[in-house]
Amino acid sequence: MTETKLRIEPGAVYSRQEAAEALGISLSTLKRLIKKGHLKVSKPSGMRRVFITGESILAMLNQTSVEKGA
Repeated sequence: MTETKLRIEPGAVYSRQEAAEALGISLSTLKRLIKKGHLKVSKPSGMRRVFITGESILAMLNQTSVEKGA
């Protein structure tokens, strides 16, 4: 069974679950990235739902360094 990752579109808005799937990480890892400020989210007041823009995901990826042998 092959797993297909979501393609991250700059103009799109993702849920935490969708963002985690697109990045190939667990939901708990995504929550840590948000908590540490690596990933910016939008949370309308009075709502539990969190929205993550494609731009935010791509910006985080562009700011990370690639380590050899990692």
